[in-house]
Amino acid sequence: MTLTRREREILALLRRDPLAGAQSIADALGTTRAAVNVHLSNLGKKGAILGRGYILRQEHAVVVIGGANVDIKVRSLAPVAYRTSNPGRSHTSPGGVARNVAENLARLGTPTHLIAAVGQDPAGERLLTETQAAGVRVDHVHRGPHPTGTYTAVLDADGELVVAIADMTATDALSPEHLHRARDLIGHAGMLVLDGNLSPRTLSYVLDIASATGVRTLIDPVSVPKAALLAPLFAAGRPVFTVTPNVAELAALTGRDLAGTADGDDRELLRAVADLHERGVRHVWVRLGARGSLLSTEGADRVPLDAPPAEVQDVTGAGDAMLGAFAHALLTGADPAGAARYGHAAAALTVATPATVRPDLTPRLIEDALNAPLRRTT
Repeated sequence: MTLTRREREILALLRRDPLAGAQSIADALGTTRAAVNVHLSNLGKKGAILGRGYILRQEHAVVVIGGANVDIKVRSLAPVAYRTSNPGRSHTSPGGVARNVAENLARLGTPTHLIAAVGQDPAGERLLTETQAAGVRVDHVHRGPHPTGTYTAVLDADGELVVAIADMTATDALSPEHLHRARDLIGHAGMLVLDGNLSPRTLSYVLDIASATGVRTLIDPVSVPKAALLAPLFAAGRPVFTVTPNVAELAALTGRDLAGTADGDDRELLRAVADLHERGVRHVWVRLGARGSLLSTEGADRVPLDAPPAEVQDVTGAGDAMLGAFAHALLTGADPAGAARYGHAAAALTVATPATVRPDLTPRLIEDALNAPLRRTT
């Protein structure tokens, strides 16, 4: 099912308010009621909405499983001086890779369920309240005995990450037993997004469900140590739709020395990508920093993608925006390369703000960013 841009915009509005009338949709989009009725009719024919009240098909719902924590971001007012005190500013907000991906998806209009673990404390309560307010379903978030996790990031004056410390004890304790009641939800998801903060045992449990039910699975390794723990889980008999490592994480996943990549020698990188294809990964999307990324599809061409220009305020959350937008684009009919470009645009829009998840992120904002260079050349 391929939807037009206007149809996707209407679906995004209906996900926020399933009882919205044609006139209110027309007012929000700056068009006519008659035009909206035509689009609604087409959405019905395509099966995107069902019956009265514009009930949305749930097979396109994404289930995101992994880390949810409180982000504490500290930014220096001048270039960081090591081993001494630096004047700066601090900010606290909801965070966690899985939680951030889920919020990005929800803001783009994709029905999204988050499965994670938070503590029975005020921080966990705030995290759930704010995540739900962004449009994410949190019914399956586990409230455990461990304090809600924290991610403390120190940023230089230019917004680049200097160091980060993650306390993910609550997420480490999330076990298959906690996910058992969500088994049907996972098995019927339109797409599954996992982050490497999960324990190998829990990741293996979820991958088994996805493999048995044919659910497309996207995995973000998160970090080099987590990628090393993930490596044994990739096997040809348990296919994974997409994995999204950076170069260091790719090295940890495959055991290859990729130091030469920094000098532009990609031969060993391509061998590492081929290794993952042989182990059942359909798409390997390698993030190359300022060089952009490389999307490799098993049995097809490799597509290099440039990173769009951006005025960086804060790099935190860029990868989460990329992955969330990539999944959203795939579910709305984009091919993988087009979805990756969509993800790059979302990341560029996110780093241009101080927010970990850009609060005004919409499909139109991303599409305008993608089309902006075309406008300047006409």
